[in-house]
Amino acid sequence: MLKGKKILIGITGSIAAYKIPLLVRLFKKEGAEVKVVMTQCATDFVTPLTLSTLSQQPVLIEPYNKVDGSWNSHVEWGRWADVFVLAPVSANTLAKMANGVADNLLTTTYLAAKCPVFFAPAMDLDMYHHPTTQKNTDILISYGNHLIAPNEGELASGLCGAGRMEEPEAIMEVIRGFFEKKNDFKGQKVLISAGPTYELIDPVRFIGNFSSGKMGYALAEELAGRGAEVVLVSGPVGIKTLNPSIRLISVRTAAEMAKACFEVFPSCDLGIMAAAVADYTVQSPAVQKIKKQEGRMSIELIPTTDILAGLGKMKKKQQFLTGFALETENETDNAIKKLQNKNLDLIVLNSLNDQGAGFGTDTNKVQMISSAGQVKETGLLSKVQVAAEIADMICLIRSKT
Repeated sequence: MLKGKKILIGITGSIAAYKIPLLVRLFKKEGAEVKVVMTQCATDFVTPLTLSTLSQQPVLIEPYNKVDGSWNSHVEWGRWADVFVLAPVSANTLAKMANGVADNLLTTTYLAAKCPVFFAPAMDLDMYHHPTTQKNTDILISYGNHLIAPNEGELASGLCGAGRMEEPEAIMEVIRGFFEKKNDFKGQKVLISAGPTYELIDPVRFIGNFSSGKMGYALAEELAGRGAEVVLVSGPVGIKTLNPSIRLISVRTAAEMAKACFEVFPSCDLGIMAAAVADYTVQSPAVQKIKKQEGRMSIELIPTTDILAGLGKMKKKQQFLTGFALETENETDNAIKKLQNKNLDLIVLNSLNDQGAGFGTDTNKVQMISSAGQVKETGLLSKVQVAAEIADMICLIRSKT
């Protein structure tokens, strides 16, 4: 599937660079054309001669040739590639990419690239979890770049945790999957919900949750990329859609989300409810800001509309409905009950007990359970990769019915 594909690899200064010669060889064995651009620091970990020999192409490091003064065109290389794979990406280069700093050939090539970009961070545990690194990762994803999330494991520092670059074989599978992506949802209309809902207490306060909307938005981009017409009903989040096939309906409360979903679903082939909808709302929100007073204060809460159960009752034979379950105890049992009670075809379970899964993260780890008893688990993957796994599972279940 990679035969004739043009793959540009960018290498930065990380010990994980020692793995990249194997990645180059794997791509070449698949028939791809490979070129390599690297930072000067990366040459401390892997030699240009090794990479040039394996890629059968010159390796570029500097913006120009110091011997003859010729220019190494970042524009030409950025336009040559079908895909740009940056691996490993150090915290330093991650920051430069997110903020448009173009002080070496690799970062200028990144800014000039017209092709899809995949980036695989590699750094120590605390560096990866630092707020600036997480923010820079979010920025790159918001630009449409594809995160190949690092694994948890033993790091060069001797610590053990997130920050270990994904293995070359897995990176190759991600790229192969990208090129193999089919229009298996072409001509289908899909409803997806995402993000939290906010239930007003007064004009300035609300009851909400920590949902970032990343999983729902990743699903919307994945299915739109596979040919679907997507209607995304989203609570308040800080994410923008990228694919023009996605129609966004922005809502705030559970009632607004329910209204939008109930209106759209009857004309859809598929529904995926990834939003974290409030179970309760305030019975009588204050018209003015509530002033602080001595003593306790009580707020009367009433149940919100159960959107997933409502859609399950509306669902026609030809429609497919997927729900999400975020659990903290008896995870599988609770998910199966939800699957059955709400007339779902598929439930996607993730647990807050799994590090790196749940609200606010770029990664997720899920278990998918179908109404026919099919079960599939993923390891800890980026939410973009999890979205692809969910889409594949839906295709598999529908092909057997």
